[in-house]
Amino acid sequence: MIRDPGRLRLLRERPRDAGAVEAMNEAAFGPDRQQKTVYRLREGVKPIRELCFVAIDQKDRMVASIRNWPILISDKWPAVMLGPLAISPELRGMGYGKALMWHSMAQSRMLGHSRIILVGDPEYYNQFGFRRDLALNIQLPGWVEDRRFLALELVAGSMIGVHGMIGKWRVGWRPSGRRK
Repeated sequence: MIRDPGRLRLLRERPRDAGAVEAMNEAAFGPDRQQKTVYRLREGVKPIRELCFVAIDQKDRMVASIRNWPILISDKWPAVMLGPLAISPELRGMGYGKALMWHSMAQSRMLGHSRIILVGDPEYYNQFGFRRDLALNIQLPGWVEDRRFLALELVAGSMIGVHGMIGKWRVGWRPSGRRK
């Protein structure tokens, strides 16, 4: 059976959405989610405002959200850390997450980002081009299930030579003439 998600509006997350996004993330991932390694990379760092979106359904309800965060790999290579992607539990499997993923990835590309990193189920994220082999030479500063640590090249070859530890974004960071 094919279920149609109906009409969706994808909007940049607005300040008034913050509470609902947090509630949706808690419902989707539980209260202990903030103990995970990727959350430590987000502490004290603002998400990339232009890459945080909400999905509004035909009844004007926020039904899904996605956020993206700036990170640095080995203090040399900028990247986007995708997540969390959250969908209202009763609406999973209807295409809301896919719509947000494709939109977020297209916007990342349009803004000039070259790589996206995430921790998530490969059974879901492989359909968008995320691959485990692209993340083999990078590490997170904490435990993560290896098979769930994935990367995507928005620019072909952008993960070539990228290696080392993922760290927090530093405000004011500028490339030192090295390839992005």
